[in-house]
Amino acid sequence: MSSKGRVLVAMSGGIDSSVAAVLLHEQGYEVVGMTMKTWDYSSSGGSKKETGCCSLDSINDARDIAVQLGFPHYIIDIREEFGDYVINHFTDEYIAGRTPNPCVLCNTHIKWDALLRRADKLGCDFIATGHYANIREENGRFVISKGKDHNKDQSYALWGISQESLSRTIFPLGHLHKTEIRQMAMDRGFDALVKKAESYEICFIPDNDYRGFLKRRVPTLQAEVAGGEFVLEDGTVVGKHEGYPFYTIGQRKGLGVALGYPAFVTRIEKDTNRVVLGNYEQLAKNGMNVGKLSMVKYENLHGLPTETVTKVRYNDPGTAATIEQVGDRMLVQFHAGVNAIAPGQAAVFYEGDDVIGGGWIETSFNLD
Repeated sequence: MSSKGRVLVAMSGGIDSSVAAVLLHEQGYEVVGMTMKTWDYSSSGGSKKETGCCSLDSINDARDIAVQLGFPHYIIDIREEFGDYVINHFTDEYIAGRTPNPCVLCNTHIKWDALLRRADKLGCDFIATGHYANIREENGRFVISKGKDHNKDQSYALWGISQESLSRTIFPLGHLHKTEIRQMAMDRGFDALVKKAESYEICFIPDNDYRGFLKRRVPTLQAEVAGGEFVLEDGTVVGKHEGYPFYTIGQRKGLGVALGYPAFVTRIEKDTNRVVLGNYEQLAKNGMNVGKLSMVKYENLHGLPTETVTKVRYNDPGTAATIEQVGDRMLVQFHAGVNAIAPGQAAVFYEGDDVIGGGWIETSFNLD
C-alpha cells in the first residue's frame, strides 16, 4: 500500500484524465482506473458516429494506459442511473420551459456519488478526475478554485459537489496549462492522446441536435406543442413557431421571423406556448433569483451581502454582482445588464478565483 494512499481515477480515455492518472502514479499514489459507461449512443437515434467518453475506443484507450503503467482498470455501467436522473431531468426541464445543464447535474448527482461508492468498495482513500480546477482546505471547509489555465477552467461545473465528497477529491491538473499537459503526454510516449480530438458536445447528444433528441425521446411532443405564437414584449403576434421546448433564451438563428432587426428569444412562456422575441437590448437583465443552493467557500451568507463575479453559463466571463442570501435562495443584483439569463442554467458565484457557491437560475428580471 502506498504511503500516499489509494486513489480511484475517473478515466474517460482522453488526454486530461489519462495524464491525471499518470501524474498520480508517478507521485506515488496507488492508482486504480475506472471508466464510466453513462450512455449508449445507439439508443439516442442520432446521426453522428459514436465518439467521446462512452465509446468502445475510449474505454480501450483508458485501459491501455492502465496496462502500460501496471495499475488495475475497471469499467462500471451507470447507464440506468444516468438515464433515470440526468436524461429524464434534461427532458423534463425543456418541457417545463427551462434550459437544463446536464453536465453540472451529472457531476453533482451521478459521477461523484458513483465514484465514491466504488472507491469505498475498492478500499480507495481518494477519487481523482482530470478537471481543470483546484481544491484546498481553509477554515474547516474544502474550497474549489479556478484552474491555473483560465481558458480551460471547469470550476463552473463543480459547485454542486458536497463538502464530504470534496474532502476526498484530487484534481491533479489544476496547477497546469493545457500546453503543459500535452507536452507531458508526448514526453511519456503517449502521442496518440495528443492527436485525439476532444469532444465538447453533451455526451448523450453527439450530433448536438437537442431538438431531435427531444422529439425522439417524447414522440408526441412535437404534435402537442406545434403552432404556438411568436410575440413581441408588448404581446404583438408576429408569427408561429414549432413549440416552446425547441427554443432557448438568447437564440437568434432558426427563428424564421423577419422583423427588420435582429430578433432574439427573450422569454419562454410554457403555459401559453408563447415564445417572446425582442431586440438585443431587451435580452439584458440586471437581477435574478437562484435556488437549490450549494455553498462551497462559506457555509452560508445569511445577512451578508457579498460582492462577487457571477457566471450564468460555462463560457461566461462573469459579471460583477452583489449577492444576498434570503432563506434558501440567492438574490443577485448585477452591476450591469447580463444577456440571455436562462432559467434552468447554473449560476456560480466567485470571490477572486474561489467558488463561493452556486445554484440553479429560477427567474431573471430588471431591478429599478
